[in-house]
Amino acid sequence: MVDQAALDEINRRIQIVEDNLRELIEQAAAYSGAADEERATDRIADQQAKLDALLKEHEALVGKG
Repeated sequence: MVDQAALDEINRRIQIVEDNLRELIEQAAAYSGAADEERATDRIADQQAKLDALLKEHEALVGKG
């Protein structure tokens, strides 16, 4: 059986990270300068890694059910 509370929490965290990614991508499009672009790229990569981990966690929970 799927732990609904845990699944809801993961879904909430996934939504937050996806929102962060959208915002960072929009910001990156507005940046000019190598330092700003590098910082934006690093932040996007960090958020993508968090999203990937959350999606794996989500899949593991759903797969248990």
